[in-house]
Amino acid sequence: MKTLPLLALAAPLLPLFLSTPAASQATTSQAITPQAIEDAKLDAIAPEPPAKAPPQPDPAIVHLQILLDRAGSSPGVIDGYDGENVRKAVAGLEAMHKLPPDGKLDADLLGRLNKDLPLIRTVQIRQEDVDALVEKIPEDFKEQSKLDRLGYTSIPEMLSERFHMDIDLVHALNPDARFQAGDTVTVVEPGPPIPKTEVKRIEADREKGQVRAFAEDGRIVAVYPATIGSKDNPSPSGKHKVKGVARMPPYTYDPKVNFQQGNNKEKLTLPKGPNNPVGTVWIDLTEPTYGIHGTPEPSLIDKVGSHGCVRLANWDADELAGMVKPGVMVEFVGGK
Repeated sequence: MKTLPLLALAAPLLPLFLSTPAASQATTSQAITPQAIEDAKLDAIAPEPPAKAPPQPDPAIVHLQILLDRAGSSPGVIDGYDGENVRKAVAGLEAMHKLPPDGKLDADLLGRLNKDLPLIRTVQIRQEDVDALVEKIPEDFKEQSKLDRLGYTSIPEMLSERFHMDIDLVHALNPDARFQAGDTVTVVEPGPPIPKTEVKRIEADREKGQVRAFAEDGRIVAVYPATIGSKDNPSPSGKHKVKGVARMPPYTYDPKVNFQQGNNKEKLTLPKGPNNPVGTVWIDLTEPTYGIHGTPEPSLIDKVGSHGCVRLANWDADELAGMVKPGVMVEFVGGK
């Protein structure tokens, strides 16, 4: 496995963030070896997800999630657990290849997965990574607005976002790591972002909890799990257009327009950073106050409702943002 400095990977692999503190997660993680992931057989994965989650990550599911991520059909957070987002990613990949999108693995689909790159790599933590951390992110927006940035609070958190991993998996792959400057740690290799492809149309499917991006010729070029509104705060209906893209945006909280957070009744500006409420990217839509954006809590994608917008993992939102321009059509489909 090749070892690279962590900061050298920051540009192509932009971060996301898991809100659960690394310290509490470290005590629950169980070790999983890189070799077990490399050697896992995909044809041994059960036809349907288990009714009850296993006690530890399944190396075969980690293997599959990495390959799906590379193929452009994102499973969301790579955590080693089979479930709805994994099966949606399988169905998304089937649709990309014009196969029946039933979400079931078969020999034809497995043969289309890119296995050329190693599944695991190592990176070295640098002092710059440690120096960039913030001590704590308060829950209250007013307190957040006083900070210079809403950055990472730990190295495991930074690693989890940069390599599309659940923070438990970071600890499971590095059970004895101190996560200090100079340490070499093990991470998964999701591969580079999708090559720059001009997206002409986006579907936000409320029923499937999924965003699909289409090229001009009608091909599906990317599929992402998404949280699209909620019962109390539904997403808009119909067709809208992309107005523009903002990377690492500040967040304007206005309880008269958005929602009520705690006791905050005044307008606040929260600084940029991966722990910002809209994450690292905001894709603005022509429907006022609505957009497609990242999140500080990728593990909750399509599990907890949004305030009407389309919420993606930061890495997925960043990838999509690189393929859209003003004028791209965004259509909300499925459900009400």
